[in-house]
Amino acid sequence: MAAERLTDRFGRGIDYLRLSVTDRCDLRCAYCRPPGRTDYHEPADWLGFGELERIVAAFARLGVRRVRLTGGEPLLRRDLPRLAERLAALPGIGDLSLSTNAIRLAPMAARLREAGVGRVNISLDTLEPGRYREVTGGGDLARVLAGIEAARTAGMAPIRINTVVMRGVNDGEIPSLVAYCMERNLTLRLIETMPVGDGGRAAAGRFLALDTVRRRILGHLPLVPDIAPGGGPARYYRIDGTDARIGFITPLSQHFCATCNRVRLDVTGNLLLCLGQEHSYPLGRLLRAGVSDAGLEEALRAAMALKPERHEFREQPAKVLRRMSMTGG
Repeated sequence: MAAERLTDRFGRGIDYLRLSVTDRCDLRCAYCRPPGRTDYHEPADWLGFGELERIVAAFARLGVRRVRLTGGEPLLRRDLPRLAERLAALPGIGDLSLSTNAIRLAPMAARLREAGVGRVNISLDTLEPGRYREVTGGGDLARVLAGIEAARTAGMAPIRINTVVMRGVNDGEIPSLVAYCMERNLTLRLIETMPVGDGGRAAAGRFLALDTVRRRILGHLPLVPDIAPGGGPARYYRIDGTDARIGFITPLSQHFCATCNRVRLDVTGNLLLCLGQEHSYPLGRLLRAGVSDAGLEEALRAAMALKPERHEFREQPAKVLRRMSMTGG
C-alpha cells in the first residue's frame, strides 16, 4: 500500500524539498549575509550524507519528487557529487537540481552532471565586474561566467540565472542580462528583495516591484505567458519568436503562498516550513535519537501541520531573524 502523500492543513501538496548542505558561503552578498557575521553551525552539528539520505528517502516515500541542493553555497560541502549520486538514485526522486553562485562550478560541473544533477540555478546580479565585487563582497565575475559555460558544456538544462533586482544598483542592467541569457539559451529569473535576516532588511530600501520591470521589458520585447519545468514559484514568459524565457519571482508584490509546494531542510536537520516564518521541526534531533523510518515519516506528516497559510513579509518585515544563507535557498 502506497504511503499517503504529504499535504498541509490548507490542502497544498508538498512535492519539493530544498536541502541545505552547508550554511557557509564564499561570498557576502549584502541582502543575504552581511559583513561581520560568523555564527556558523559547527560541522559536528551538520547532518552527514547518510542522515541526509534517510530524510530525503522518507520524503520520497511520501510523494516528494523534486530535491534542490542549496546552502549557503553548496559547492563548499566536501564530496558534494557523492551525495548527489546517492540522492539521485533514491526511488521516487525524479528531479535533482542545484542552486549555486557558480564561483566553484567550472571544475565540478561535469562530475555533478554525471552524479545526477540535471538542472542548475546560478546567482548573478550583474555583468559588471566592479559592481559584482561590490554586491558580493569581493567575488570574481570571471569565475562565475566560466562556471556557467561549464554547466552548458556538461549538458545541464535548463540553466537559470537568478537576479535579485535592487533599485539603484542593478535595475539598469536588465536589458544586458536579458541579452546575455538570450544569446546562450539561458532562463533569466528576476527576484524581488525579501526581508529575511539582517541583510534582507537592510536591502529593503532597494526594493523594486517586478511588475514595473516587466512593463519596461514589454516596451522592448514581446512577452508571451509560458510555463517551465521545476515546480518553483516563478511566473514565466517566453520572448515571442524565441525559446528564451524570463521568470518573475514576486514574494512581496504578488505573493504565491496559495500554491506553495515546498519546504526547506537546514544543514542541522531543522525542517523550515515557510521562508517568511520561523516555524520549524527538529528532524535532525529525531534522527540522532534513533527514530525509525516509520517514525520519521510520521514526523514529516506532523510537521506539515506547522506550515502556515502565508508569509507576513509586508505586515511584519522584522519577523524572520535567520539569515538567508541559513535557510536553504
